[in-house]
Amino acid sequence: MKSIVLLVLYVIPYYVAVSNVIVVYKCINEEQCHREYDHTNDTHDSNTYTSLNHCRLVCGKYGPLWPRPTGAIDLDKETTRIDLTNVRFELPSSNQTAEGKRIIIETTKYFLRNLRRECTTPCDYSSGMPLLIKLDVTSTSTDLNWSTDESYKLTVSLEHADTPVAMIQANTVFGARHGCETLLQLFAVVNDNLNSANASLHILSRAVIVDRPIYAHRGLLLDTARNFIPLKSLKRHLEAMAASKMNVFHWHMTDTQSFPLQLDRVPEMVSYGAYDTDAVYSPKDVKEIVKYAKSRGIRVIIEIDAPAHAGNGWQWGPSKGLGDLGVCINKQPWRNFCIEPPCGQLNPANPNLYDVLQQIYHELIDLNRDEPAIHMGGDEVYFSCWNDTEEIVNYLKNQGRGQSETDFLHLWSEYQDKVLLLWDNATSLAVEKCTNETFEPNLNQQSSPVILWSSRLTDPSVIRQFLSNKRYIIQTWVPSSSDVPQQLQNLDYKLIVSTKDAWYLDHGFWGVTKYYNWKTVYNNRLPIGKGILGGEGALGHEQLQLLNDFGQTPLQTLWMQRHVFFVIVTDSWYADCNRKPLLQNGVNRTKP
Repeated sequence: MKSIVLLVLYVIPYYVAVSNVIVVYKCINEEQCHREYDHTNDTHDSNTYTSLNHCRLVCGKYGPLWPRPTGAIDLDKETTRIDLTNVRFELPSSNQTAEGKRIIIETTKYFLRNLRRECTTPCDYSSGMPLLIKLDVTSTSTDLNWSTDESYKLTVSLEHADTPVAMIQANTVFGARHGCETLLQLFAVVNDNLNSANASLHILSRAVIVDRPIYAHRGLLLDTARNFIPLKSLKRHLEAMAASKMNVFHWHMTDTQSFPLQLDRVPEMVSYGAYDTDAVYSPKDVKEIVKYAKSRGIRVIIEIDAPAHAGNGWQWGPSKGLGDLGVCINKQPWRNFCIEPPCGQLNPANPNLYDVLQQIYHELIDLNRDEPAIHMGGDEVYFSCWNDTEEIVNYLKNQGRGQSETDFLHLWSEYQDKVLLLWDNATSLAVEKCTNETFEPNLNQQSSPVILWSSRLTDPSVIRQFLSNKRYIIQTWVPSSSDVPQQLQNLDYKLIVSTKDAWYLDHGFWGVTKYYNWKTVYNNRLPIGKGILGGEGALGHEQLQLLNDFGQTPLQTLWMQRHVFFVIVTDSWYADCNRKPLLQNGVNRTKP
């Protein structure tokens, strides 16, 4: 059987090559593009195209658009040849801030760079019509949060002797950026005819697209603690996220395995916690990623995981006279002290711990000043670790508590209340520096949201006792069969959903987990209604194979990029699995 398959694979291309058969694509029932082998060289069939991208550009109601727009849409079937050397922007006349102007300029550079990369085959750059792109942005705000208006309207029309003009209208620079991303999808390289190798870049002659995201949070988690990922690779991910209109990079910065973040206020963290001196993110690196992401309409939310998933990096307390900041660090046998190795949890009984955390929070705000939210982790706290620590047991006894699950839940809640006030202290100082106004920390205030993973502390039966729904956003990571998200929603908590058995992207590579194909991914739906901020795909790297010096998995490979970025866009903006997988183009066009 294998020999027959190999013979077929050999004969078909040989037959095509020697018999002047031309590979063409036909739009079938305005739904799909099918590959066919044309023997007639018929150039008169209006549904026949020499490339798949050309066929997709004009086939069906939505053409190549991905994610599918959520508003009105009208795409022409005719195309116009473009002069790539004569594409210019008419920028907003409104009084944009310096940052707004920077984001707009970066967007135009991004657009032109990627547009020129469309012509990867021999391509006539200059024989077509000039293209004018007008940007109309009404707001000067560059705030990027869950309330940001990312909507846009894109209109393509022919003016002045068949000259194409694209108009993008948006309330914010981020909506305009999404409009430019959509406009990039309306181009294709077109051959002059079926018998010609001459090609040029074409744009749809007319189009109207109205679009806005369904969900405000469309995120991807990357774990740089278990496996260090260099800046160059992180930027490639941000490029692919931007191509998919994803808008939150959840940076899982620290975990038990390592603490790769250099902090000037607490240099011991990286000294004890980094894999290597080259596996470190400097303050300059973090600010560079934050700026790079924002230019692409992406927020960066940093996670410092605690009080569990905190080990390497926290060992230095005794050497500085601060006692044990962490406990059970790298302790064996690990199954007695944590969910997965290596073990490590913070020591909530040590008051010096909170002084260190205060310094960390102050510096985090300096690194990412525009982002009001922080992710504090909060998953998989293992009570057996605390129960095995004499200092913690004695601390509970002094409070009149025992060693039951309820006692440890109260200890955990006490820790969370303390670190919330530390975070508020840090944010209040930052506000006072900027505005010279005093700021009174309040556990129930609605600003500076804090994200926590779902856990025993966030269980619907106890969460109201411990965590305010005005301060905390819960990121659920339960199976699709669980009703925990709905229960928390009914309790008026805001949610980010990361469905464990659909959107956990390391599954299928270890243990009893299984790989989730695109059907499973697409069939997973977010809850609807009040409080659902959106969804997030999570590549936690917990069990992925270590493949190079620092252990980072080469996510820049096309297969992994497609697996990662096809996951979350469907529900968080709206997409159609039968449409052009634009992400592949986005990944390819960002190669150095």
